Amino acid sequence: MLLDGDAWRDFFDAFEREAWRFEAQPTYTMPREQENIARFLRGEDKPPGHNSRWHERVQGHKGAGRSIGRVRVVRRPLTEYQRYQFSWGIPGNIEAGEDIRILDVTHDDFGLPLTGCDWWMFDESRIAHLNFRPDGTQINREAYEGDPAPYRAWKRIALERSVPFGEYVKGLDLPT
Repeated sequence: MLLDGDAWRDFFDAFEREAWRFEAQPTYTMPREQENIARFLRGEDKPPGHNSRWHERVQGHKGAGRSIGRVRVVRRPLTEYQRYQFSWGIPGNIEAGEDIRILDVTHDDFGLPLTGCDWWMFDESRIAHLNFRPDGTQINREAYEGDPAPYRAWKRIALERSVPFGEYVKGLDLPT
């Protein structure tokens, strides 16, 4: 089942305990981000309220006793998008209450499915695939209706092999 618009928001917001994302694309080509990425690449300051809608959602879920986390997969050298994300996106998401870890697969993919699909897992039982073109343009989101057990195993591996964002970025030369 495809998840667009209100169907996606309803599917997402129905979690009771935990929303967790496996984020593996080197670049995301999201129309609403293009202006900010261009500003970042020109060395401009981050605009006030950057990503505030997501921060409000995270804070609302956290306030209701639910958790949101993700493991961000990277391969060095970081893409321009990842540098933007590491400088302008992730720190604010963490400040809002999201748990974000980094899994560097430069030398080992740890047997994880690093194809064109990211996914969200809700309460260890419901999965949503986020399907992308090779350039990072999202094709669609769809509810996965198969066995969630492999996703729980991939999540466990990703969490075991990843490090907290703050630990990973120590020593990286990133603009703020």
